[in-house]
Amino acid sequence: MVFPNQTNHYGTLFGGHALALMDKAAFIAASRYCRQTVVTASTEKINFHSPIKVGQLAECVARVIGTGRSSMQVEVSLFSEDPLSGNRALCTRGVFIMVALNEHGQSIPIQPQTNSEQA
Repeated sequence: MVFPNQTNHYGTLFGGHALALMDKAAFIAASRYCRQTVVTASTEKINFHSPIKVGQLAECVARVIGTGRSSMQVEVSLFSEDPLSGNRALCTRGVFIMVALNEHGQSIPIQPQTNSEQA
């Protein structure tokens, strides 16, 4: 749920908070995919479609859409939902590049789960 301390001067979710939620969802999806320590390397194609208002629910949906040698492309969609009506809307969508690391902080290879997931 979006609370007043998370909003901008328009009473909608501050973009930085939205990106932080999305980054956490990307981290979870990538960690589950490769079962390694992961970090965010970059973001791309972040599109803000509509605002999320105070009192609305915010839901992130993340999935690995491609892999490289040590990286994963994770698409994250952020939806708003009115808790009374149940109406949902896509608010923000973006791609996060996550990299798997070893205990020394060096990138390590990951195994794609299917051929279609290779970038």
